[in-house]
Amino acid sequence: MTQPDPPNTGQRSYGRALLDRVLAGTPSGEQPLTHVAELPAREAQFDDWPSWVIPELTTVLTARGIARPWSHQARAATLANDGHHVVLSTGTASGKSLGYQMPILSTLLSDPRASALYLAPTKALGADQLRSIISITDELREEAPQLAEVFPSAYDGDTPIEVRQWARANARWIFTNPDMIHIGILGAHERWARFLRNLRFVVVDECHYYRGVFGSNVALILRRLRRICARYGASPTFVLASATTSAPGAAASRLVGAPCTEVTEDGSPHGPRTVALWEPPLLKEITGENGAPVRRSAGAEASRIMADLMVEGARTLTFVRSRRGAEVTALGTQRLLAEVDRGLPGRVAAYRAGYLAEDRRALEANLSDGTLLGVATTNALELGVDIAGLDAVVVAGFPGTVSSFWQQAGRSGRRGEGSLVTLVARDDPLDTYLVHHPAALLDKPIEATVTDPTNPYLLAPQLLCAAAELPITFAEADELEAEAVLSTLAADGLLRRRPHGWFITPEGQKYAPHASVNIRGGTGTQVAIVDGESGRMLGTVDSGKAPATVHPGAVHIHQGESFVVDELDLEDGLALVHPEHPDWNTSARETTDIAITAVHSERTLGEVRIALVQVNVTHQVIGYLRRLHSGEILDSVELDMPEQTLDTRAVMYTITPELLIDNGIEPERFPGSLHAAEHAAIGLLPLVATCDRWDIGGVSTALHPDTGLPTVFVYDGYDGGAGFADRGHRAIAEWLEATKDAISSCECPTGCPSCVQSPKCGNGNDPLDKAGAVAVLQIVLDAYGKRRRG
Repeated sequence: MTQPDPPNTGQRSYGRALLDRVLAGTPSGEQPLTHVAELPAREAQFDDWPSWVIPELTTVLTARGIARPWSHQARAATLANDGHHVVLSTGTASGKSLGYQMPILSTLLSDPRASALYLAPTKALGADQLRSIISITDELREEAPQLAEVFPSAYDGDTPIEVRQWARANARWIFTNPDMIHIGILGAHERWARFLRNLRFVVVDECHYYRGVFGSNVALILRRLRRICARYGASPTFVLASATTSAPGAAASRLVGAPCTEVTEDGSPHGPRTVALWEPPLLKEITGENGAPVRRSAGAEASRIMADLMVEGARTLTFVRSRRGAEVTALGTQRLLAEVDRGLPGRVAAYRAGYLAEDRRALEANLSDGTLLGVATTNALELGVDIAGLDAVVVAGFPGTVSSFWQQAGRSGRRGEGSLVTLVARDDPLDTYLVHHPAALLDKPIEATVTDPTNPYLLAPQLLCAAAELPITFAEADELEAEAVLSTLAADGLLRRRPHGWFITPEGQKYAPHASVNIRGGTGTQVAIVDGESGRMLGTVDSGKAPATVHPGAVHIHQGESFVVDELDLEDGLALVHPEHPDWNTSARETTDIAITAVHSERTLGEVRIALVQVNVTHQVIGYLRRLHSGEILDSVELDMPEQTLDTRAVMYTITPELLIDNGIEPERFPGSLHAAEHAAIGLLPLVATCDRWDIGGVSTALHPDTGLPTVFVYDGYDGGAGFADRGHRAIAEWLEATKDAISSCECPTGCPSCVQSPKCGNGNDPLDKAGAVAVLQIVLDAYGKRRRG
């Protein structure tokens, strides 16, 4: 379904002209475009400079081309200057940085002892913001010489030790990330006494990024930061910046642990945007697992689109879901461009996390100055890095949330002209649903971020860190709802309750609490990926993900170079690889067992039961598939990797065998029908919960030992849960209705990766019954509908 051009336009927009160029390159007979939307331009809304802004600062900002601030910048800055915690939630490229720069620089100019802290979720964003502030302060020194001693400085994992020591002793504005706050500042707060005693502002940039396990850990870190600041007599004002999101004030308040005022009315201008939804065709000549049809991959389609755009001279950013995908998409674009212009392949690169610091910095510089015309990236470039003048954004696969999609889309059109945004659907149920139901993407409210600082699996190690920093008072324990968790830590001999609070024991100190916590949800240790022939370190991967990503035989791509893993040693944290250029890639296979340990909530709807339960999940990587880049399966290789277990939360439903039979599903079809419904539901859960399908898992069985019935589980992939299953349980009707629609919308005859096949299925996507899955979901929806009507 293609939306007609808006009336009375006179001529097509620049974005639509770029889309026409891409469509002209589409092979004959293919019609991948499912929907086009034309988003109008927005006019700017200005305000006067606030009277409290130091005149020297307005002089410099005016000279930099900022005649007056936009309305949202002025309002957020004034709230922060008046001491109110504030969250500025407006679109990409809306100048949120100025909202915190005005009060911080004015304060640093007027108070020679004041300090400020800036937190970013990625190193790239932090480095970009630091470059901006250094540029401004260099110009300000001519107007205000006292700024010579502000010394804005980085303090992250890439910062050399001697620079860290200098920054701690001298800098008044530190640019860092939550990881370094956790282990480098709070874990050694006595060394930071000068800085913390004078801390006036804390900036939490791109705060919508902090969700799930990572967000919950950051919420606890910010609470620890506030209590340490209080110990030194400081009470800093928090200024949070966010992409457009639902209820940003409530989300920011949960993150900081204190009330935050929200500013959401965006006064910035932007040019018109053309948004295209694109579904690659099914490939008739190639089949995947069990003979299922395969679509042309989103990465291959994105490579062709990016190549066409670059030939037109359009500066293009392509977002890809995985590190490997970014590398492959960049290589594919280079091959296509080499057939047109030998000078263009050198202007394409991949960008992703896991690169060494010097490689990232070089890529960022080349992207900023226009040396690179096209970049294939993971979401590492979604946040904040200032990339001016992009003409087009290609999103290869829905990024998991509507918020992230608009954040990525907002990278385009920064010159105020028209631009093109193209979402290319992957072989995935959620992508299939969205390109055939555009309102679910283009008209849907932005999601709220989900954090749960009370999760005991996160709270316990964070409390141990807090107690190592300062004894925890009884009032703090009440505020954190932590009495039960503290008692458990005391029973384990790690804490001791005294008349004045909770104190860490020598045994707790031996536990090395700060070093043992990986706040981003991993196991706390990293596996180094090393070229065994040259000894060169290529990057790292979390040890919890290593069995599935760098197992023996896995293909690993680094900056266009291809390697194959020879050995994985989890104890020593080492994966040895060798250079090789196979014409296939690999995907791991896992088996999963699940046991119910508690029931949190349940509803019995006749012969259907829906419940939110606590479960123990045991899973193991048992092998991997080798498949050609076309999607065709070469073979399956067995592995014997260690088991991993977690205690988490799941949403589940059961259906009696009699009801399944009454609806035309005979017993021999039970396993395939439930299995297909489970796979598709995992793919669609991100529609109602702020998560990625790789954050969740599922199990289905025709007879589960704990229920005695045909049962489907979808669970959070983190100890203690991350709120995703809870969201699915609350929105189960919307979730399962969309799942059913996604399966029905797919034109494949019996099931494919776009509807019921899963890329991580331990059973080789067998058995799967597409028609049976639709019937299973309808049974649950009918039962739920009858209950609501009753």
